[in-house]
Amino acid sequence: MSNADVHILEYEGDDKGGASDEHSAKLGTYILGVGLAVLLTAASFWIAKTDLIYGPGIPVALATLAIAQMGIHLVFFLHLTTAPDNTNNVLALAFGLMVVCLVVFGSVWIMAHLNHNLMPMSHLMQMQR
Repeated sequence: MSNADVHILEYEGDDKGGASDEHSAKLGTYILGVGLAVLLTAASFWIAKTDLIYGPGIPVALATLAIAQMGIHLVFFLHLTTAPDNTNNVLALAFGLMVVCLVVFGSVWIMAHLNHNLMPMSHLMQMQR
């Protein structure tokens, strides 16, 4: 056998041991993600029921926990990272977030200015007569 054949055999032998380590690492990542997701869900229910947080601050705390929950799902379950091979995924996520923000903020802006741009009720009633 040549040196190249020995090197190939050594590499194949190392790969078998590395594959089980890789699966264990992935399983550990999923278990950590589930644990964090359950913890944040429990924290959300606890915040909603407790008097420890000032009443008007509860929606802000819940929104913060929801954003953290989304981050955990993106990192631990969708494996979205900033690695060079994930550039397209990150760009797709950024574009999707931009579209969602435009729709939400545009809808809120339209609803906020809708009353200002409507015809007064007295003029509307005169037009129907």
